[in-house]
Amino acid sequence: MSKTALSPIISGTMNWGVWDKNLTPKEMENLIQICIENKITTFDHADIYGDYTTEADFGKAFKASKISREKLQLITKCGIQLVTESRNNKIKHYDYSKDYIIWSVEESLKKLKTDYVDVFLLHRPSPLMQADEIAEAVEKLKADGKILDFGLSNFTSSQTELIRQKTEVSYNQVQFSATHYEPMIDGSLDYMQTNGIRPLSWNPLGTVFREDTKKTRRLKKLFSTLLEKYHLGADTLLLSWILKHPANVIPIAGTVNVARIQSLAKAVELEMDKEDWFAIWTESMGDDVA
Repeated sequence: MSKTALSPIISGTMNWGVWDKNLTPKEMENLIQICIENKITTFDHADIYGDYTTEADFGKAFKASKISREKLQLITKCGIQLVTESRNNKIKHYDYSKDYIIWSVEESLKKLKTDYVDVFLLHRPSPLMQADEIAEAVEKLKADGKILDFGLSNFTSSQTELIRQKTEVSYNQVQFSATHYEPMIDGSLDYMQTNGIRPLSWNPLGTVFREDTKKTRRLKKLFSTLLEKYHLGADTLLLSWILKHPANVIPIAGTVNVARIQSLAKAVELEMDKEDWFAIWTESMGDDVA
């Protein structure tokens, strides 16, 4: 059972740093404040974001903000080893040895300027991962108070079960959206509901704003009519679509746009009509449900 209460929408920090927006410490500090003001109090990190720099930039901004640690929740991940100047790696690979997991969490704590992370995830499954060794690391980190909850990211149901046999898994962060709905039909969300695992959704807006395809054109046409009914933008409606699923999926929104952050928060309050929910899925599939 999860010890952590996360916000209904999570702020994803992957694009905050040098990988994309290159926000200054002051801009990050302001963004943290804006998110919290809009009831987005959980921030999703990974050690690799910004080539291992974004956690530290966020930590400086968080410390400068003087926001109480209890007012926000921090998620981070480890396991992916990038080829970058700060690491002596010859090839991109995964490392889930006990020593590395513990070292990585301790590094994240230093960078984030905190004594603990609320949720710690393994970033992507490795064919070489040993469940016993992972469990030993997780149990030690929990016993030492360095992590509150443990979970996975991008793990299949069978890979999750492998780990879950050795230690409690509270979360699995997967790609899920109206345009990437496979977890809804391949048994992934069913498995998570059955085993008390909370799904987190990365890229919750899918390809609607990223690609010009028959699928996205169909969806945009539908959203133009739903806009008149709900008086909310397509981005908000896409999050509402995710939130309606009974698995209680929490979407991770990566936007740094203040107006969009304010509009996304409205998705939590919206109760989308069932037929509109199916209309979105229908236009994504390009066919009626069976």
